[in-house]
Amino acid sequence: MKIDIGCGSNKEAGYLGIDRIAGPVVDIVCDICQEIPLPDNSAEFVMASRVLPYVDNLFAAMAEIHRISIHKAVICILAPYAHSFAHMSNPSFKQKFDEYTPRHFTGSFFQPPSGPVCPAIPDYPVPAPPFDYRLLRMELFYQHPYEDPLYETEELEILKTLQANVVHEIMYHFVVVKHNITDQELELMSRSHYPEPHVLVERRLKSQNRHFFL
Repeated sequence: MKIDIGCGSNKEAGYLGIDRIAGPVVDIVCDICQEIPLPDNSAEFVMASRVLPYVDNLFAAMAEIHRISIHKAVICILAPYAHSFAHMSNPSFKQKFDEYTPRHFTGSFFQPPSGPVCPAIPDYPVPAPPFDYRLLRMELFYQHPYEDPLYETEELEILKTLQANVVHEIMYHFVVVKHNITDQELELMSRSHYPEPHVLVERRLKSQNRHFFL
């Protein structure tokens, strides 16, 4: 089963839609921080696009998603990047997301061999959460003008650590871990292609067309 959490009126095709507010394409109405009315180990892929910043209790929501997911299910999260003034000033956002976030979702962190690095968290210990999500992929989506291909990856890495308003959104692909899993398995899974929100597919197409005509 594939699940689209916070689907609203624009559910991903072929997914079971979950939202707090009823609508024509919403299949289940619930608060994911309280309970998702699905059996344990029933989801193989979960999409959570631009919804988790609004939840009251992120760990409670992630625990419920973990419960309903099978071992090695993949979870895709698209969220606003924390270090952007547009997001910092949004009073509706209750949760923050950046490169450190994946380290808070597991007691056994795995760094994928490619993509942005999740830095170690200094000074303050990170307690093991009541679930286990290992990072497979992380991608940053930059604000104008930093999305221009003239910027090198190394330049962007320095810029985003020195100032705000460089990155607009961040996307993660996590794997749900319920049984033993090796780093070799994780590395192999990290090299696979996984679905992503259709809003990003559209964004990539627009970006390709814009660069083609430059």
